[in-house]
Amino acid sequence: MKKIITGILLISLVGCGRFANKEENSNQPERIVCIAKQYNEIIYALGAQQNIVAVDISSTYPPEIKKLPTVGYHRALSTEGILATKPTLIMHDNNIGPEHVITQLKNLKIPMKVFDTKGDDIESTKSLMREMGTYFNKKEKAEELCAQLDSDMAVALENTKKYTDKPKVLIIHFGQASNIYLVMTAKSTAAKMIQWAGGEMAVNDEKGMKQLSAEVVAQSNPDVILLTDFGYDRLGSTTKITELPGVAGTNAAKNNRIYRVEEHDMVYIGPRTGKNVLELQNLIHLNNPKNGQAQ
Repeated sequence: MKKIITGILLISLVGCGRFANKEENSNQPERIVCIAKQYNEIIYALGAQQNIVAVDISSTYPPEIKKLPTVGYHRALSTEGILATKPTLIMHDNNIGPEHVITQLKNLKIPMKVFDTKGDDIESTKSLMREMGTYFNKKEKAEELCAQLDSDMAVALENTKKYTDKPKVLIIHFGQASNIYLVMTAKSTAAKMIQWAGGEMAVNDEKGMKQLSAEVVAQSNPDVILLTDFGYDRLGSTTKITELPGVAGTNAAKNNRIYRVEEHDMVYIGPRTGKNVLELQNLIHLNNPKNGQAQ
């Protein structure tokens, strides 16, 4: 029955030409659904968020973005959920799905926007911010964001030169879509941040994440464990965290070096990345008992 209703909805929308005839709605404000957490943070940093009407569930920064409706997980979208927000434009970073939903949206001729720049390192992220600044007519603000990112990163990288230790860091992330605990690897975006902060990732793999297991944790024996917010809060206490497979026997658990981090600080590069690296340095170096710092 649900498939029949969805089919009727799609046919009626195509038939009425709601998305095909853009001129009819030219006097109406843009209604942007942005399905990309990196894009969303940059849009808010630019001060260009006034026409954003919905986002994906993993877009959680800045805090006020949580007031917006969500259209679900970016890889498990539904056509009905997106259409309910009445979008005139969908922004995404080519990391959305499933494929049949993308096909339906294309058939409905809803305009889509993907920015040319990938934004997977500092220089390309600055290029992305400039590209988005041009799109939203916020060029001056984009330049401010780039200058601040450069300044913060310069401080962080200078700090890194002073550290003699290189702690092994295990980052545990709860996958809300899969309902399992995962670990981020040396192939992840988080690994770049840990390297800039003067640490090293405890787990190597061909993929950016792999499922948490006692074997993975025991072999890595991290000095520091970072849990992203959803998984940390789900467990609710350090005692519960040490009950995760293999965690109790690690140096991190023995030295009480298990910390909470925000997922949105670890999974993409954006205008706050320099500040986030500085925060990571506090966690993995300044709280290190080897350095004689208080925990």
